[in-house]
Amino acid sequence: MTSSPERPASFDELCERLARDRHAMPKRLSQTAIYMVGHPDEVAFGTAATIAEAAGVQPSTLVRFAKSIGFDGFSDLQTLFRERLRDRNQSYEARLNALDHSSEGDEGRQLLKGLIAAGQDSLARLEQDFDSLAFERASTLLANAGTIYLCARRRAFPPLIQMRYAFAKLGIRSEICGSINGIDEDLLLMATPSDAAIVVSFLPYSDQTIAMARQLKDQGVPIAAITDSPLSPLVPLSEVCFQLTEADFAGFRTLAAAITLAMALTVSVADRRRRLSR
Repeated sequence: MTSSPERPASFDELCERLARDRHAMPKRLSQTAIYMVGHPDEVAFGTAATIAEAAGVQPSTLVRFAKSIGFDGFSDLQTLFRERLRDRNQSYEARLNALDHSSEGDEGRQLLKGLIAAGQDSLARLEQDFDSLAFERASTLLANAGTIYLCARRRAFPPLIQMRYAFAKLGIRSEICGSINGIDEDLLLMATPSDAAIVVSFLPYSDQTIAMARQLKDQGVPIAAITDSPLSPLVPLSEVCFQLTEADFAGFRTLAAAITLAMALTVSVADRRRRLSR
């Protein structure tokens, strides 16, 4: 008798398993996995009927999917998504209260050391997992673009602010999308296949960012994406995709890897344009 697979203990563990096993899954189960990872909030609070409709599968597929990864049924799996949402909604004050200040010595130094260690870990993983071919493709794609559109929301926004500033200083035309003025859709309507876009989104993926990526894809604009999982909804929408792992300290992330990669792309694009103009 075949034993049931061990159920994931956390949402992160679930994502790791699905990223590893998705290609071996039947088509409908793989489709379900992609939807669930890309829409964890909807899975946490939706009904089996509404989730199945949004994922484009039958409600019975949700039960099959849950059992295939070690859960007793869909409601059992849904509990994992609700726990993730509860943990994510932990306030910044609660995160601060969770910091361990029991160590002897300067508390500020201990905090700084923790964040430095998280940043160093993120950068070490970036170097270890660096895909040179993907970087070359992204640099070429962006260097050949008339205008580079920069799309992100929430915590994924800071790397693009840096890119926008650097592009302006380097004389490279770019437009940033994700501002509060509400004209992102209109701005993106001006994008053409001769342009390119950088789209950044991390879990929980921003619906607005994914919508911008879909609009660009529909308009034939090539996309270089920065995200955090092979199951990210940005993967099928992009020409080239970087998947980063950002370490954290007490729930706080530095975005060290994302900002470093963004700056490396910026400098590479400027250098390619300089050489092409000779």
